[in-house]
Amino acid sequence: MTYRLSRLLSTATAAYGGYALARPAHLWQALGADRRNREGLELLARTYGVRDLAISSLGVFGRSERTVRAAMLLRIAMDLGDAVLLSTQTDDEDVRRKVLAVTLGWAGLNALALAVDSKRAGG
Repeated sequence: MTYRLSRLLSTATAAYGGYALARPAHLWQALGADRRNREGLELLARTYGVRDLAISSLGVFGRSERTVRAAMLLRIAMDLGDAVLLSTQTDDEDVRRKVLAVTLGWAGLNALALAVDSKRAGG
């Protein structure tokens, strides 16, 4: 099996996708959002869950290196988008730093895994 690190991180992302579907309240709670935003943020969490499961399934089960690379690039792009979207939804600097640490950290970890896997594969 090639792209082992990428597949491992795709598995971890799939686990988060399942968690987001099972406990969508985690998002508004983590953001410290007002209860009036609860429904919208729970819908967003469910959307993240579906999205992450779909992209991760390509990363885990993709038969070709191209499929796994594409899934990883999508994952990184989604994390960067999440950083922009979620960091603008709070006025609390501590929450903003936490959101950016998680989203940019995950994007960076995925980028590193992809780079290592690509190098190992000779690409």
